[in-house]
Amino acid sequence: YVMNRNEVTELIILQKQLKNLTWPQLAQAVGQSKEWTTAALLGQMTLNAEQAKSVGDLLDLPVAAIAQLQIVPYKGSLPTTVPTDPLIYRFYELISVYGSTFKALINEEFGDGIMSAIDFDMDLSRKEDPKGDRVKITMTGKFLPYKSY
Repeated sequence: YVMNRNEVTELIILQKQLKNLTWPQLAQAVGQSKEWTTAALLGQMTLNAEQAKSVGDLLDLPVAAIAQLQIVPYKGSLPTTVPTDPLIYRFYELISVYGSTFKALINEEFGDGIMSAIDFDMDLSRKEDPKGDRVKITMTGKFLPYKSY
């Protein structure tokens, strides 16, 4: 059976839950940061053979899924109209690639809810770097859980 990347991602999410594992635990098995590993396991990055086998063993993934994790994915999991301003487009690209990672990590840490863009702080600063200055953005938003009714 051939699996596409979306099916592999859905299987990973299911197996992660069934085995009661966290993104940091999976990251430890992969040997990368939780942010990168989460993005990879949500279909946005490519794992090498050793990384794919490690996570495959931990999650009991079929050979087809392990192979799919080693194929360069089509990045950008959030379908929407693309902005045309170059700077804004880069933020769109960032959210398209890492948005599902932000969501997964926030939901795991805080529960089912959102980060407020109303009760929100942001700090943007320049970080000097000999290889080229970097943009540093720190964002904080109040966590708003979805309520039951």
